[in-house]
Amino acid sequence: MRPSLLLAAVPFFALPAVAQEPFSIEDLRQLVGVSGVCISPDGSAVAVIASRPNFAENVYEPQLCAVDVASGTVRPLTFGRAKIASPAWSPDGRTIAFLATDSKDLGQVWLLPLRGGEARCLTKSTTDVEQFTWRHDGGAIAFVAEDEAPKLEGEARHVRTFHVGDQDLYLKQPLRPRHIWIQGVESGAAKRLTSGAWSIEFVLPPSSGASPLSWSHDGSRIAFAYAPSTESGKLDLVHAAVVDVETGAIRPLNAIDRLQWAPTFAPDGDAVIYRRARDGKYENLNDICTTEGIGNPGRNLTRAIDRNFYTAEWMPGGKEILVAANDRTSVGVWIQPVEDKSAPARALDLDGLVLSGAYGYDLTVSKTGVIAFVATRADQPAEVYVMSSEKAKPRRLTQFNEWSRSRRFAPMERVTWKSADGFEEDGVIALPADLSQPHPLVLLIHGGPTSASKTSFGTLPQLMAAAGWVVFSPNYRGSDNLGNAYNLAIMNDAGEGPGRDVMAGVAELRKRPYVDGSRTAVSGWSYGGFMTTWLLGKYPGEWQAGVAGAPVTNWNDQYNLSDNNVQCGYLFGGSPWKGEFEQQYRAQSPITYATSIRAPTLVMANLEDFRVPPVQSFELFHALKDSGVETDFVAFPGRTHASFDPVNARERTKLWLDWIRSHLAEAGGSR
Repeated sequence: MRPSLLLAAVPFFALPAVAQEPFSIEDLRQLVGVSGVCISPDGSAVAVIASRPNFAENVYEPQLCAVDVASGTVRPLTFGRAKIASPAWSPDGRTIAFLATDSKDLGQVWLLPLRGGEARCLTKSTTDVEQFTWRHDGGAIAFVAEDEAPKLEGEARHVRTFHVGDQDLYLKQPLRPRHIWIQGVESGAAKRLTSGAWSIEFVLPPSSGASPLSWSHDGSRIAFAYAPSTESGKLDLVHAAVVDVETGAIRPLNAIDRLQWAPTFAPDGDAVIYRRARDGKYENLNDICTTEGIGNPGRNLTRAIDRNFYTAEWMPGGKEILVAANDRTSVGVWIQPVEDKSAPARALDLDGLVLSGAYGYDLTVSKTGVIAFVATRADQPAEVYVMSSEKAKPRRLTQFNEWSRSRRFAPMERVTWKSADGFEEDGVIALPADLSQPHPLVLLIHGGPTSASKTSFGTLPQLMAAAGWVVFSPNYRGSDNLGNAYNLAIMNDAGEGPGRDVMAGVAELRKRPYVDGSRTAVSGWSYGGFMTTWLLGKYPGEWQAGVAGAPVTNWNDQYNLSDNNVQCGYLFGGSPWKGEFEQQYRAQSPITYATSIRAPTLVMANLEDFRVPPVQSFELFHALKDSGVETDFVAFPGRTHASFDPVNARERTKLWLDWIRSHLAEAGGSR
């Protein structure tokens, strides 16, 4: 398998060192996205998707590649395909399956033999295939596809009504159930395995990915995440289930009936690992648990690590798992024993690398124990790395962004401070090249809030630092990098507590000689936009400029109109339509304090943003405008939380930078 894989490969030759130029917005044209890493069963090769921006056509052009682990030689496997996702090796390592569109622009599973030949379309689904997984013997795959819309005739075909339920404002048609199908690899039509008004778990990005299907070792069962409803506001009811492949009979994995995801069978036996909100509470971080034998209620494996887990992979032999989670200002990776209940988790040394991903990471392990992952450093965009064992030093395998060696990037460092109520807090600063004089301080606040700022490569902090600013990305209570107690501290304290956390970090940085405390701007997207609007209104004398992107400004609107809708009640203890909670929603909404804002503020949003409906941006814009505050409201089209196409993503970045640049310049040296 290996020799034939590499015959047509193109070796990499290192470029000579050249003088470094500052990173600029024009460099976005050559920034290669690296994702979908999947290591072969024997650990000899890695499949990965490299995506290059085409600004003329405003698309990303993905290419599936196979990389030899021994030499780093890259072999392109696909050419000219518009969409590629989810590469997966067959159990014998001779074939790579992946998702790509067919002639009808429907996502299908394709098979590519590595000994030569063209890829062939395996599935013939009448709707998009959303995910798939190989059976352990390689003879079949299981895949998930949305049900077809019912065929209507006569006048009924013109009826466009549907029952809304707990859905978002911009839903145009009902979400249909997703179900499991079985497709033989050699021939035959797909067999439908599940059906009904319920659904396989689905997600609306940006969110953690939908739970993958998992075959039992003998191929008799498939574990999956069961959603009782197709209403997005009821996805807290998702839980693990198992379907019998022969009969289609479904039973729950255990007695848990909500907040349980990603059940995954062990390589041998009946043990299953799954992700669960700690103690079954929505507000807690996620742990990885195990059910030892079908129906066993199981036990928590990762509680002692006290981090928020989205990624877990079985290690060879099925006695340990590989897990990853945000940890301080990086991503921690641990090997967690499953069978030995007294053995502690062992942390891997990634040599300062930060795994790519947020709600799940590009991390994979072979049957031989070789680990592959996508990672960045502050001064280095994404590449593939491998570790031959848990104790080996990571080795860079690819050079997709080798051009970046000729650019100068800002160093990033972790900063720490203490909150007024005793939390040890942290964040990240990106520094401009010359620290001999004071520079403006620009806050770039992460969203979520269940997320974290890390010392990873990011285009916006690098461009801000190149503009001559000290860039501060604070973590605040509700972030998932410092343990469950810190995460929980945001409950029913959406703004005040996090605001104090951020301002304590600002005060700490203003002590540094290279920070000009008289010129400070605040910015962020999503919950970062919430924090921006909150800080602008509650601390109006601190800022010379603000950029509020997709900001949550009104919790009532968020409860009633977003895709999460009624799940916002977990944050406040109940519904805003119940008297005991009504005042809390109002008091913790930034729009309540918008008339106190004085700094010139740019508002940005997508006009069909289901995650943070832009009615809140309209409210903020009019509050600012009618209060005499300099403002502008720039909108992008599309049913998305943020535009990710190359042209509009660049335009958003340019508008962001230009607004801060112009108003910090106008601020001069007076605060």
